[in-house]
Amino acid sequence: MIVALGVDAFAAASSSASSTGSPCARLAKAPHYSHVVWIVLENVGYQVVGSPQAPYLNSVIASCGLATNDHAVSHPSLPNYLALSAGSTFGITDDNEPLLHRLSAPSIFSQLKGDWRAYAESMPAPCDTITSGTYAARHNPAVYFINLHAACVRRDVPLGRSVNLSAAFTFIAPNVCDDMHSCPMSTGDAWLARTLPALEASPQYRANSLAIFITVDESDSSATNLVPTVVIAPSVPRDLRVATAFSHYSLLATTEQLLGLARLAHARTARSMLQAFHL
Repeated sequence: MIVALGVDAFAAASSSASSTGSPCARLAKAPHYSHVVWIVLENVGYQVVGSPQAPYLNSVIASCGLATNDHAVSHPSLPNYLALSAGSTFGITDDNEPLLHRLSAPSIFSQLKGDWRAYAESMPAPCDTITSGTYAARHNPAVYFINLHAACVRRDVPLGRSVNLSAAFTFIAPNVCDDMHSCPMSTGDAWLARTLPALEASPQYRANSLAIFITVDESDSSATNLVPTVVIAPSVPRDLRVATAFSHYSLLATTEQLLGLARLAHARTARSMLQAFHL
């Protein structure tokens, strides 16, 4: 169940992928996806699509699915992470630390009653609520929910050389360099090239039970807040472009549907991605 990450894992996964073809378009009919992974990048917005600085991510887009009309819900970062994970911004309009935003609302984490994991790269200690170095607490939404504290210490851990994909839901936050926030797109693209192939080579993905979503928290300071969301799963057709209007609430709604959960807050009325992406 534990997947090793890094250069060696990338080479092994790439070798496996080359023998089996694209990670998508493998199945004509959607199976039962019982595992979902989110990877959330930062601020680059839709300009990453087609960028020569992100050749790996664009190769994934060409092999799988892309939402071309997806929008973040706010600025700055934190409200978007809360919208993704709980269906609401809770009126928050800043990036303040968890000490100033102690939330007791339900979230996808609490819905899953422990059947979740979160991995935050460069986080000094599990469930760390203080931004330091290249770790940003605002990019790790689970640490804002005080009703998760006991589970958070066990389930929200630093991203190291491996991830355990046995939980129903896995949230992965690169650090502020690898998420493209404070370093060039090419740095984040190289991180994805080390990380994503290993997820695709996991037992869960090979068993057709894992769907992976890569999205961006916000489009810098753009008023339209257009962001790319990449959908990777065995039943997603190759090079699928979907122009339907979605939002961060749509990703939450889609994940809740896949995992058999009730929809939270604004996710209740959000348009699902299931049918459009053949999930």
